Amino acid sequence: MKTYPVAVVGAGPVGVVMALRLASFGIECLLIEAGDGPGLDLRASTFHPPTLEMLAELGLADPLIGQGLITRDWQIRMHGTGDRVVFDLDVLRDDTPYPYRLQCEQSVLCRLGLAAAEADAGIEVRLETSVTDLTQDADGVTLSTDRGDRLRARYVIGCDGARSVVRHAVGINFEGFTYPETTLLATTRFAFHEHIEGLSNVNYCWSEHGTFSLLRLPDLWRCSLHADEGEEPDLATDPVVIETKLQRIVAKPTPYEVMEVRPYRIHQRIVTDYRCGRVALAGDAAHLNSPSGGMGMNGGIHDAFALCDALVEVLGGADETRLDRYTRQRQTIARDQILEQAHRNRSRMQERDMTKRRAELARLQAIAADPVARRAHLLRSSMIEGLRQAQAIT
Repeated sequence: MKTYPVAVVGAGPVGVVMALRLASFGIECLLIEAGDGPGLDLRASTFHPPTLEMLAELGLADPLIGQGLITRDWQIRMHGTGDRVVFDLDVLRDDTPYPYRLQCEQSVLCRLGLAAAEADAGIEVRLETSVTDLTQDADGVTLSTDRGDRLRARYVIGCDGARSVVRHAVGINFEGFTYPETTLLATTRFAFHEHIEGLSNVNYCWSEHGTFSLLRLPDLWRCSLHADEGEEPDLATDPVVIETKLQRIVAKPTPYEVMEVRPYRIHQRIVTDYRCGRVALAGDAAHLNSPSGGMGMNGGIHDAFALCDALVEVLGGADETRLDRYTRQRQTIARDQILEQAHRNRSRMQERDMTKRRAELARLQAIAADPVARRAHLLRSSMIEGLRQAQAIT
């Protein structure tokens, strides 16, 4: 039985980045994916500056930018009055070569990354192959698949998402909770920017009915909608309900052309340890958070780079305890930065008291008006500060 240095389970954005970066160091790996190719369902759509820097190392940033929408600023606004605070990422121009957010579906990265992996002689890609179980011993890990295969690797990386088979197989606890509300993600080609004055490409909005967000992509808008108070969850995806919520944003005489609707629940969870023996976790397999702020996928890609650094050292002869630093770095930042910030973002936008909304908007406007506070806020929200803190953890 051939023993691969590393087997990566899951070919989403985190898995393909992991495989490609390992290969860039000359480390052969096996990339296993249950699906038949990149998933096309609605997922993450925001790439932060440090993530683009990482993707540039793999030759993926430029083609991704070519298919995305460069977003120089983002805002929080009162929908009824148009009062808003705008954060201009150009203030980070001395901190990153990418002082902007890129709005692009994660499926584009998956497609580009998988194509690069299939063309790389150092990566063996196996699609339509589900890992069903794994066992560890002193020298490596044996994977069982639904095809009856038994595959062998010195180390296994679980990048297989929130319902991670790898995580379950090694028994790592996934602690946290699920928020009570159901969020609705609807896409439409309606040009909101032509009807709402001063709109950015990324907008978090308070309205008299609650909250919504509008995120622009090259050829459509993603609208995150929420149930009204007292609204039955079973009605969430009813076309009439979706139409009503969109008409509240911009009233128009004809119905909205809705391309796709996806209901989802929001979780906040994190594993108790990012590794168990020769098995490590990254991305959604290790942590889940509110999508407010767009940090989930980005944090997973940051996991991949940190774990790759650790594996390169261990495979080069360093003690296996080097992998413990990966847990200290990424668990700390996920817990104290990503999950905490995503929770604050969600809580802020869920606020319904108008007096508290105005006070929070005024606080944010004061931050945006102060050059020092503004830069600090953007370093944090763009995930640059978290990476710098992680690198300082030994």
